[in-house]
Amino acid sequence: MKQNNRNKLELTWVGKDEPLNLEPRILIENPKYSYGNKESGNMIIHGDNLLALKALEKDPNVKGKVKCIYIDPPYNTGSAFEHYDDNLDHSLWLTLMKERLVILANLLSGDGTIWISIDDNNQAYLNILCIEIFGKNNFLACLPTIMNLKGNQDQFGFAGTHEYTIVFAKNRNQVTFNQLSLSSEQINEDWALDEVGYYKKGATLKSTGEESLREDRPKMFYPILIKKNKVYSISRDEYNSLYCSVTKKFKDDILNGLMVKYSDYTMILPFKSKGEYGRWRWGFDTFYSNYSTEIIVNKGKNGFSLYKKQRPQIGDLPTTKPKSLFYKPQYSSGNGTKQIKDLFGYNAFPYPKPEDLIADIIHISTKSNDLVLDSFLGSGTTAAVAQKMGRRYVGIEMGDHAYSLCVERMKKVIDGTDQGGISKAENWKGGGGYKFYELASSLLNKDKFGQYIINKEYNADMLAHAMATHQGYTYSPDIECYWKQGFSSENDYIFTTTQFVTVEVIQTIVDKLGDDESLLICCTAYQSECTSFPQVTIKKIPQTILNTCTFDVEGYPLNIYDKEDATHEE
Repeated sequence: MKQNNRNKLELTWVGKDEPLNLEPRILIENPKYSYGNKESGNMIIHGDNLLALKALEKDPNVKGKVKCIYIDPPYNTGSAFEHYDDNLDHSLWLTLMKERLVILANLLSGDGTIWISIDDNNQAYLNILCIEIFGKNNFLACLPTIMNLKGNQDQFGFAGTHEYTIVFAKNRNQVTFNQLSLSSEQINEDWALDEVGYYKKGATLKSTGEESLREDRPKMFYPILIKKNKVYSISRDEYNSLYCSVTKKFKDDILNGLMVKYSDYTMILPFKSKGEYGRWRWGFDTFYSNYSTEIIVNKGKNGFSLYKKQRPQIGDLPTTKPKSLFYKPQYSSGNGTKQIKDLFGYNAFPYPKPEDLIADIIHISTKSNDLVLDSFLGSGTTAAVAQKMGRRYVGIEMGDHAYSLCVERMKKVIDGTDQGGISKAENWKGGGGYKFYELASSLLNKDKFGQYIINKEYNADMLAHAMATHQGYTYSPDIECYWKQGFSSENDYIFTTTQFVTVEVIQTIVDKLGDDESLLICCTAYQSECTSFPQVTIKKIPQTILNTCTFDVEGYPLNIYDKEDATHEE
């Protein structure tokens, strides 16, 4: 770390200030892998996630619209897995994380938050890096997140039980969090569930303290019957015969007769400590209405004890404030592995995050139909959970498991055949859908002479889209006006063509331009006289974009691996 001239504390490393000059690629739908309702707005993107994030930064439907970002990047621990190898030089890891975080910050909405899973090796570095990008005031939490309560015995010195979840806001003053619902640790520990709902052991059913003799409240004295730990009641007529309201005397001979009649049951009477009769807290009407569901029977050395079931009042349930120690048994990394194994029949991905953890993050930070983004989608957990919880989502994955895992998993979710993870809690029956996108190749690549030319993979529409993106325009072709392919403002348009542009072509366009409208034309060649139209600016491709960014780079992976030893990337 260093203290710079602006009195700003920051982290520094070799290569930090060397810009990557990312090319703003375009995204192309691959309908072969799109599934379900394709108009849902959900996206799964296959390609380098840094270049894909750069593409999303140009998408008005995503930029500034993401309510929750969750990422689980490679931790740079040196541990190699089939799908990624996170043994990166620390400086390179920080550089590539910084580039991603800067774009992710631009994608967040004003009230959005970013949640990052990380381990001890990089938690401190990443926290400071996030402070630089998001601002110290927007730091919300660094949550120890228990993933293995037994501890990882392979670690040196200490058996590792936790990772961290770092949480930052785009603007802390705009953020509102939801409290955790019934699945929180407190509820699981303090409350049980029966056919009526949640309950815990309340007060003893036997009255204590003053006026607790049967003479004090005669109508609250009656026998309670127990058989096989279930509660039963005498009849109303039998109850009414136990006490005479006229003589104000108890008829113990009737009580003795009931003992004989119900000899197959254990009869419980409210006795005081001195052996005299006491009374119950409930009158007989209350008892008769509730005995089958609202009494807890405890059998001890001295016989049976009866307790009221305490039901939650409004405010007791269903929420509790999330704790700074993030823990539930369901967060165990073994749960994530089991969920994947149940879906695919084998351990298809190393250490996937369990659905319950991602569900709580999404629950805390979003509401229905909010947009969630995961740029390290891995096995697809975030997309699966977002779909089940009624959120929109964007997931990015560069490895081949975008096809073999993410797509196949999401098909099961959308079809409703995935009933693992949070499905039962969300009453998930299926539905939804997404479009699957590929990251386009570089717009320019070198010919055999080493000169940059327009990539032959680009058709006219792709070229028009790419040039609009490069020039800062929103690509939006007008159906009726061929030269309105995109706009930067209400009256400023762009038109890209590979045809030779003549004065006659421009004059035809100008005749249709409104007085307050302007047009940028990008083309491969044009007559010199074409520059004389005040409402039209003309640029030549590729020259006009050659120095704006770095072309023909396949990706900026956060992982470095031996391709002979690995079959997938993360």
